[in-house]
Amino acid sequence: MRVLVIGSGAREHALIWKLAQSSRITHLYAAPGNPGMRPYAECISLNVTQITELADFAEHTRIDLTVVGPEVPLVAGIADLFRQRGLRVFGPGADGAALEGSKAFAKDLMNSAGIPTAHHRTFTSYPEARAYLEQHGAPIVVKADGNAAGKGAIVALDLATAHNALKEMMVNRVFGAAGDLVVIEDYLQGDEIGSTAICNGTDFLPLTLTQDHKRALDDDQGLNTGGMGVFTPLPFVAQSQEQDIRQQIIATTLQALKKRGINFTGVLYSNIMLTPQGPSILEHNTRFGDPETQAFMLLLREDLLNVLEFAEGKSVDAQNLWRSGYAISLTLASGGYPGKYRSGIPIMGIEEANRLDGVQVFHAGTTLQEDRLVTAGGRVLSVAAYGSTLQEAVARVYEGAALISFEGMHYRKDIAHRGL
Repeated sequence: MRVLVIGSGAREHALIWKLAQSSRITHLYAAPGNPGMRPYAECISLNVTQITELADFAEHTRIDLTVVGPEVPLVAGIADLFRQRGLRVFGPGADGAALEGSKAFAKDLMNSAGIPTAHHRTFTSYPEARAYLEQHGAPIVVKADGNAAGKGAIVALDLATAHNALKEMMVNRVFGAAGDLVVIEDYLQGDEIGSTAICNGTDFLPLTLTQDHKRALDDDQGLNTGGMGVFTPLPFVAQSQEQDIRQQIIATTLQALKKRGINFTGVLYSNIMLTPQGPSILEHNTRFGDPETQAFMLLLREDLLNVLEFAEGKSVDAQNLWRSGYAISLTLASGGYPGKYRSGIPIMGIEEANRLDGVQVFHAGTTLQEDRLVTAGGRVLSVAAYGSTLQEAVARVYEGAALISFEGMHYRKDIAHRGL
């Protein structure tokens, strides 16, 4: 098979790395890809938003399957265009991707289906939203309705933070059109975790549960980011809780979509709060998580191509998906991230880290300048590690990170602390 992966981050690098191990694949392409993918895939100079050109390329190159990494092309309808042309693609159509593309749509679906979620209100008027904040008080959560690269949800423990977040979104428009509609919801307390499932209509294949670390600094301090690290599986989640998540959240969401005439295929990745009253959905995503995917790929025993084809109705041995043990992904970020940061800084030590047992480094924001690898983003690298125990995985990931260096590099030192 000839497979195309769309995207340029660590998530896509991890998918390419795992797909390259499949005996069924003869050629891999990445669009636009990154320097880390080059040993495995042919990188094509097409951006993720060049939907028509990507479909043309897939057609002319006789691509057998296209895997869409990021949410932006999914929300824009790339899967619909591919299917209209008779091209196989992994990912939901625009109607299903609206679960991620519009938090208001997702909340409406959850409420109508009785899926447990925080009470919320939506606003298009800044004065009305501001008045609601004053009336409600803190703590509270303020969310931009549309795509905001993982930074559009602000957990405000005081009113000053809430008002600032609202002004940034609706007045200063830091997230552009994503902040034209804002969702304000009640603050839920508990452990936040991630649930990922490969879906084919109302059938689904659940992957192991994950816990992301969204804040930039240790002890969940600092600004919200797209994710500073993750670990899987979760030793603190009971099997009964996992069953509740599958039935009350995944199955019910897929049924609710079907009732609206939406046949959802691809990934349903949900952020969930484990509250004293049971699991409650914070938000849905309609693609693989990042940094979750990097950890999944180190733990996955099955051929990834077989897993992706579950979305087309192929059967998969769910009992044989994973090797026993734990996997961790740690984000190495530019100085200043998620705020302003410099790019073009030389990176050292990746080869040394990759030589460690159970460690694999994935490129997130890198580029080549005169054949030298330099930083080109806020999240620069993902160091992923496997261990037979959680302690071993943690030790390995930090051993790998210690070998890598670039000016201003920072990362969290407490990934998996709740599991430990």
